[in-house]
This record gives sequence, structure tokens and C-alpha cells, in this order.
Amino acid sequence: MAHPGDLSELDRLIAGGTVHAADVVAIIGKTEGNGGVNDFTRGYFTQSLMALLSRHLKEPAEQLIHEIPCVLSGGTEGVMSPHYSVFCVSEGEAIPAAGSSLAIGTAFSAPLPAEDVGRRAHVDSVANAVRAAIANAGIERLDDVHFVQVKCPCVTVARAAAAITAGKTPLTNDPNKSMAFARAAGAFGVAVALDELKPSDFDDASLLSDFSIQSPRASISSGVEVESNEVIVLGNSPHWAGPLRIAHRPMIDALDIGAVIDVLADLGISASPQVSAVDAGCIASVLVKCEPDRRGKIRGHRHTMLDDTDINAQRHVRGAVAGLVAGVIGDGRIFVSGGAEHQGPDGGGLIAVIASREGSR
Repeated sequence: MAHPGDLSELDRLIAGGTVHAADVVAIIGKTEGNGGVNDFTRGYFTQSLMALLSRHLKEPAEQLIHEIPCVLSGGTEGVMSPHYSVFCVSEGEAIPAAGSSLAIGTAFSAPLPAEDVGRRAHVDSVANAVRAAIANAGIERLDDVHFVQVKCPCVTVARAAAAITAGKTPLTNDPNKSMAFARAAGAFGVAVALDELKPSDFDDASLLSDFSIQSPRASISSGVEVESNEVIVLGNSPHWAGPLRIAHRPMIDALDIGAVIDVLADLGISASPQVSAVDAGCIASVLVKCEPDRRGKIRGHRHTMLDDTDINAQRHVRGAVAGLVAGVIGDGRIFVSGGAEHQGPDGGGLIAVIASREGSR
């Protein structure tokens, strides 16, 4: 992207017949905003995308926005390059290759009331939407799900005021805290849907408190630009055809370069120390979640991310982890999102990579 509303490359691919607009089912991308409550680059991109697809499909943009999840993470600190990945599904007579291929499913929850954000009702809403997306993908085994991206709504000051006027009580009227609680609820919802967590094993107080609860396959973002939970499930299935596969690994902390090496190896790609140009061309998407360790140390040594008044801790960690991962991949077009509460190990996160299957390069 040349700027947050730049869809010219996708427009060119559609006009040239490389991409069919009707095949676009989801978007995951990075915009160059601040990643916070007032990051309007996410909404700007979404609006621009829906206008483009509306023009090609001859369908109202207002309808498409409720059919095509567009999950954006703001903040391209350091070497990250603003970019977006377009997920397309084509119906055909192709015979599935030996093994499994990348499968994708999407779903939207009903609009989430402000008073439910960050509470059990929010967890349940996400869990139900994730189950629907898994069914939409036709993935039969939960172990075959490798990455669940959810975009959750948060509570703005205006939404909190409206709820209070209606006699409801939001969990918080602080938008930044609301984003964190929304991400936590999203992670719990994914864990419940994937049978990683039993509904009886937590209550509302567990969110942002019991960090032993985690889902190593959940990637949750939150923003003012959505009112529903938008879900994208990525996995592998023998019922799908195509050259791509996905793998994931948990990252124990912001220095876990071993997880990056291991997930590439799972896909038959070697990094010694950097992926070769040939193998880099086989990588379709790199998806990472990270978190500044709330205990204030990484491998026993103090970090200052949480004490910096000038630069938000999430911006620190996005830049640091992006440099680590991009250094191995050899490409700055990677999705690195902060705010990994309950998403992978505490103080760490996860990495997922989509790449060409071995033998199909």
C-alpha cells in the first residue's frame, strides 16, 4: 500500500483477471496508523476496499461489509511494510492433492452490545462465531485449525454513555481498557470453540487476570470500526485443493526466533540464518501476535516497554518482534499485531505461516 486507502494493486489484479472479485472472502492487513482507539486508517481501508469490490461486483458496499471480514491491525513500526493479504476461494473440479490444503472459513456474530464487551456474553458470542467459521471451512478436526483471526468491537466513550443511559453497565468506559478486555474475551472464545478451555473453568474475573488460560491459535484485534465479532478461521483440510498449507507455533517471548525457524521447517522451508530468495517466494503470508511481558523482564533481564511514557508499549513490541521475524523471512510484508493477551504464552504470542506445499513450488 502506498497509503492506507490504496487498493490500486488489487484493482489491477481484478481488472487483469488474476483475481476474481467474487472469489474474495476475507482480508487481513497492516495499516500505518497507531493501532489505538483513534486509528482511523483501519476504517479508511475497509471503506476503500468495500467501495472497490462494490464497483466490480455491482453490489452495495453496505452489504459487502457484513459478508467479507476485513481484519486490520494498525501500526507498521520499524521494518514492517503496509500491506494486505487477500484470501480468495474458487469453486471448481480440482482434485485435492495428497495430504491437506489450506482451508478458510468466515463468520460474523450479531452486533455486540456495549455492556457485553469483555464479559461472558462476549466470550460466548465469539465461540459461536468461531464454530460457524469452522463449519464454513469444512474443517472436521479441531486439530486441523491453525489460526483464528477475530476482530472484536470495543467500547468508546460514546457507546459507554449510550449504554448507561439505557440502564446498562459497561465493564469499563475507558476505550483502551475496553480494547484489552475485548481481545481477552476473543481469546477465551476461540479457546472454548477449539475445546482448549471448558466454559466451567473460568468466569468474568479470569479475563486479563488468569494468564494460565491461553489459546496458541488465537489472534485477536479490537477496534471502533466494527460492531460485531468478525472471524476468519485458517486450517488445513483434505477436502480442499490448492498449493498452500498453514502451520503455527507458539512464541514463548519476544526473542523466540526458534519458533520462527520451527514453523518454517514445518512447511519444508529452511532458514540458515535467513530464508533463501527462492523459498521466500513460496511464503504467502506471515501472521504474528506479540505482547510486552507484563512482568517487566524478558529472559531475566529488565525491559522498559511498559515504563515508556513517550511510546506505547504495543508499538515497542510490534517493532521489536517485526524486526526479529522479518530478519528471518527477509521480507517486511508481515502481519505483526500487539495485544496478545491470552493468545499464546504470557509475554509471548504465536506465529503462523502460509506457504506453498512441499513439491508444489
